Amino acid sequence: MQARRSAILFAWLLIAPALLYITVIVAYPLVDTFILSFTDASLKKTTNWVGWVNYEKIFNDTFGTVIVRTFIWTFFSVSIKMIIGTFGAAMLNSAVPGRTLFRILTMPPWIVPMAIGIFMWGWMYNGQFGMISGVLQRMGVVDGPVAFLAYGSTAFWATVFTDVWIGVPMVTLYMMAAMQAIPQDLYEAAWTDGAGRAYRFRRITLPMILPAMITMSMISLISTFNSFDIIWILTRGGPSGETTTMIIDTYHTAIGSKKYGEGAARAVLICIFLSIFCVAYFRVTSRLSQEPAR
Repeated sequence: MQARRSAILFAWLLIAPALLYITVIVAYPLVDTFILSFTDASLKKTTNWVGWVNYEKIFNDTFGTVIVRTFIWTFFSVSIKMIIGTFGAAMLNSAVPGRTLFRILTMPPWIVPMAIGIFMWGWMYNGQFGMISGVLQRMGVVDGPVAFLAYGSTAFWATVFTDVWIGVPMVTLYMMAAMQAIPQDLYEAAWTDGAGRAYRFRRITLPMILPAMITMSMISLISTFNSFDIIWILTRGGPSGETTTMIIDTYHTAIGSKKYGEGAARAVLICIFLSIFCVAYFRVTSRLSQEPAR
């Protein structure tokens, strides 16, 4: 009995730092934000309990449009990153000349500090002296300078493309690691049977890396859904709010307008969406882990 108590105490001592971290860094701010979302906290007046008023305001203003835009922005960014990253990993994992060099070239977007990379793209999107506008003019595609960040539709896709450029290297390396873990015997057997490269990729590679693809999609989804730097540095949510996502709107409300209670309500809604994503992820991965046992 004494030995068991000592083992339990030792186990609690081991997990104590993690519990302390979760309590102080995660749990307390989350609970405090949830409580704050039911108040009218701001910089100009005393704090009063207002109940569900802040949540009612969310669905009575334009925040519904912001939610839809966030999901669209996340969907396209994550989908493009996963497609490019998966096929890029397949190419880099193939026995092609210069693949070591190709692997090195995929690293700069990930190695370069994010803010510097975003500022670089901001200059490239500039209509007067940006490289993209200049190339399009020389090619005769456009007649004059194109200010990509000055119009809602082009600014939206500019932020998507920048996010893809930053996120593709991580997806590529992750998927390449998953592909390298596939037993080569499967490919050799398929090659012996006369299966082509496309057939082997569809029948062997994709099924084997599916768990990794789901995990990487989830990581990318959470990162993209919460992405603040890219949109803030490029457009700050403009023009006319066409690139404003939930995290940008939350910042404008809580920090820009000093409406801390309303901003907290928006933050709680973001947390709810991400929790739903996580629950869906765990259910999918649980089903995949049970399939071999059937």
